[in-house]
Amino acid sequence: MTGTGVAALAAAGAVLLAIGIAIGLVAGRVTARRDAGGDLGTPVERATFHTLHTASLAAPPLRAGLTEDTARKAARRLRSLLGTEALCLTDRESVLAWDGPGADHHRQQVMVRVAEMLESGRSQSVHCECADLECPLRWVVIAPLTGEEGVLGALVAYGSRESAVLVRAATEVARWVSVQLELAELDRSRTRLIEAEIRALRAQISPHFIFNSLAAIASFVRTDPERARELLLEFADFTRYSFRRHGEFTHLADELRSIEQYLALAGARFGDRLKVTLQVAPEVLPVTLPFLCLQPLVENAVKHGLEDSRNVCRVTIMAQDAGAEAVVTIEDDGVGMDPDVLRGILAGERTRSSGIGLCNVDERLRQVYGDEHGLVIETAVGAGMKITVRIPKYRAGVHSSAVPRSGP
Repeated sequence: MTGTGVAALAAAGAVLLAIGIAIGLVAGRVTARRDAGGDLGTPVERATFHTLHTASLAAPPLRAGLTEDTARKAARRLRSLLGTEALCLTDRESVLAWDGPGADHHRQQVMVRVAEMLESGRSQSVHCECADLECPLRWVVIAPLTGEEGVLGALVAYGSRESAVLVRAATEVARWVSVQLELAELDRSRTRLIEAEIRALRAQISPHFIFNSLAAIASFVRTDPERARELLLEFADFTRYSFRRHGEFTHLADELRSIEQYLALAGARFGDRLKVTLQVAPEVLPVTLPFLCLQPLVENAVKHGLEDSRNVCRVTIMAQDAGAEAVVTIEDDGVGMDPDVLRGILAGERTRSSGIGLCNVDERLRQVYGDEHGLVIETAVGAGMKITVRIPKYRAGVHSSAVPRSGP
């Protein structure tokens, strides 16, 4: 998780604790009456549990952003959290959801109050002007809901009387809701970043490789039709996998299968100049890893081993079981690289077509697993290159819905 995400989660915890402290005593009196004679702790402890539990139920809808649907699902929980007569959530232009009485005659007035709050950006608490003597809504607190782009809307809590506790509690709950909305924005930003990174990797799949693969397939159409057919199927599967539009993660079995297809197409072009050794421990095939994080490394090995040289290239790919991790190594005996140039590529200071994949994969691995799981690269000019990838077998949030196919 990024530093922003950790900070936001920490803020969420802090605000949630503040909510419990702010309204715990009030809710404690209510809970004490409900649970008199129980053995679930003191009234304040039961009230704190009730607060945290209710907040946990309200959080999932809010993590999807501020819409009519998410506001409707969260409003009832938030009203229960505050214990108010009514509560509504708005965006900057309209009421998204209303829970409780008074919607028939207060709903139209609320946006006037929200507009005043939007101008100041601060919470407001005012008496309601209501001619209905039966209406219990006499006091309203309007608190801003904020995000990265400023004030997104408002949380509006209605009470039967003026209350300093309601003002404090509504303000704290609004801050907590704002944290959930910021986390939703963070999730969307992270998704857009990952999609951009994958698009960059797809763009790196060289048009020359596609052209040369099709040309190699065409060369076998008359001389060896069966091989041409097999290569065409390999090409179709390779491109289908590389350009799929769902799933941030995949299984090692699927990634290795795509690599096998890539090497089959490269072998059709380079013939005996490409020698490949593939050793895979069956135990690591179900391991989940970021999509397209190994294929660019193999493409880099083939490029440096064959396209930059006239000699035979030996590429060795190994996937080994190492307890809590799967260790994948990709090694070639090609032209290698100056370590200073490599450091510049990984730091994003230098641009090379072969370096886009290295930098991209290194950043994604560090983002998903932490800095200790970045690429480990051993190389020197004329000494080939060895890349080691350490993939944790289990990591929270890392999962794939794909069904693993048989490995290579």
